[in-house]
Amino acid sequence: MLKNYQYWLLTAIAGLSLLLVIVDITLVNRNQGLRAEVESRAQYIQQSIQLQVLYQDMVKALADLAVRNKDDQLRELLTKEGISITVTPPPATAPAGSARGKQP
Repeated sequence: MLKNYQYWLLTAIAGLSLLLVIVDITLVNRNQGLRAEVESRAQYIQQSIQLQVLYQDMVKALADLAVRNKDDQLRELLTKEGISITVTPPPATAPAGSARGKQP
């Protein structure tokens, strides 16, 4: 038979074990919630990276349209969004007389 102090010692150990199990369950549930949040953010970042190429192509097409059609409203819209448009002049062509090669 157990002595009085042994009984209370075993009861305290059992209570502590039960408390640790409850803490463990709580931490597991919290960890699962955090994992779901991190996975959601990772998925968002991955999708954003995939869409970045599409967005760049769209902005380039809008900039080309603004330059080609001389659309000031479209230029202003792009400027408001932080996109600057610089037009590079076409390369100069050589005069017709100097373009000829030597003839044999």
